[in-house]
Amino acid sequence: MNTTDNSPESAVDVVLIGAGIMSATLGMMLKELQPDLTITVLERLDVAAAESSDAWNNAGTGHSAFCELNYTPERPDGSIDISKAIGIAESFEVSKQFWSFLAEKYAVKELQRFINHIPHMSFVWGNDNVEYLRKRHAALTQSPLFKGMEFSQDRQQIEQWIPLVMEGRDPSQPVAATNMELGTDVNFGSLTRGMFYLLQEKPGVTFHFNHEVTKLKRRDDGSWSVKASDRLSGQTRKVRAKFVFIGAGGGSLTLLEKSDIPEGHGFGGFPVSGQWLKCVNPDVIERHEAKVYGKAAVGSPPMSVPHLDSRMINGKRELLFGPYAGFSTKFLKKGSFLDLPASIRAGNLRPMIIAGLKNIPLTRYLINQVRQSPQDRLMALKEYLPNARAEDWQLEIAGQRVQVIKKDAKEGGVLEFGTEVVSAADGSIAALLGASPGASTAVSIMVSLIQKCFKEQGNSPEWQAKFKEMIPSFGQKLNDNPELLEQIRNHTSAVLGLAAPADVVGK
Repeated sequence: MNTTDNSPESAVDVVLIGAGIMSATLGMMLKELQPDLTITVLERLDVAAAESSDAWNNAGTGHSAFCELNYTPERPDGSIDISKAIGIAESFEVSKQFWSFLAEKYAVKELQRFINHIPHMSFVWGNDNVEYLRKRHAALTQSPLFKGMEFSQDRQQIEQWIPLVMEGRDPSQPVAATNMELGTDVNFGSLTRGMFYLLQEKPGVTFHFNHEVTKLKRRDDGSWSVKASDRLSGQTRKVRAKFVFIGAGGGSLTLLEKSDIPEGHGFGGFPVSGQWLKCVNPDVIERHEAKVYGKAAVGSPPMSVPHLDSRMINGKRELLFGPYAGFSTKFLKKGSFLDLPASIRAGNLRPMIIAGLKNIPLTRYLINQVRQSPQDRLMALKEYLPNARAEDWQLEIAGQRVQVIKKDAKEGGVLEFGTEVVSAADGSIAALLGASPGASTAVSIMVSLIQKCFKEQGNSPEWQAKFKEMIPSFGQKLNDNPELLEQIRNHTSAVLGLAAPADVVGK
């Protein structure tokens, strides 16, 4: 992907800032909806998908709410709230439909090996947690999206599912697990690069890597002037665009502030870094094949949910445990320590202070995480793998995420743990802020963004028909239509090379 536009100023329909999963998804969708659209991609690094979308940096792969316990909180009355889980599961099915559409239409290797079947499991211990998991399973399996999820307190059954997790475990410890065979592992780095490969082959699309956006200015006609600096040569590139998407991961907040749109005022960011323990013993890696999520410790934030995660990365099976959180003032893994202080403005100072005061336990948690010794990290791992040995694991730096802080009329300032799209009233610019579940729900997020920022075209019969072609369930709730859900899942499983639902779940 080389620079193909050397003019001092160019005019395009769309500028995508950041070469990650969000920009790739939006770019591909827009070119499918309107093939004559011109698009310029600006990325500050030298390759695509090098930050949050990279497999080693992404804290979640294939989030579908099958095993992530933070998506199913327990209410004060003891019942389980499954509304968020249903929304995420539906969004993931939407993503798989779009990926299947691309895989069928284009013969690209990257689009045929980025996703793999792997069981999604939850594992807990202690009587209270066992009871929680039992209630969660009972609530979720009322939805067709979670049909086939198994629950067990039988130690022998759990040993068959995850033998390493049970080896060496106290036989008197109450344990329980759920197993969803329909789970997947997604390499979003590979997927992103595959989509950008398709984009670069299309007419009217240009890429500029090593370009850092330094200025965003709205013009009198409603379009935007985007100024970017070549980090290698120092030369400035100017692009004029009718629509700008800021999909720069942790760097999106700073760019949103540069745009100075009223809708972006008052937003702040709280950066959280991450680390993994990576298994380096092939024998251990081969003996575990599942994504096993546990329950966060009492008082810990949602992003701290520990998991023992089998992944396929660059054609090789890997095993990770974590994440161990930390604190850095960087907004990107390859960012600057000045990112956080530089993001503070008069408009977001109060919400940031209020959110900070209300989240002192989070600050305390992060400080304790930073202070962890190798022995502390090993002890956390031993809760999931009682026989774990220090020599089989090494510490790896994960990605950087920025949690959203925003104004709140009632609270003054709140810290959000999800994703948020901020767009101008006229739909000429939009930014994606936040983190999990992020990449897994990228397609649903971008469909909503397009409908909001391209209202006229989005409501046209032509675009509506194209949405339906790309996403067959478009406009329908799969949770309300079991027959359509089964049909969709069978199709996407066949196209993406996954086991068909009937094969892994049973009729």
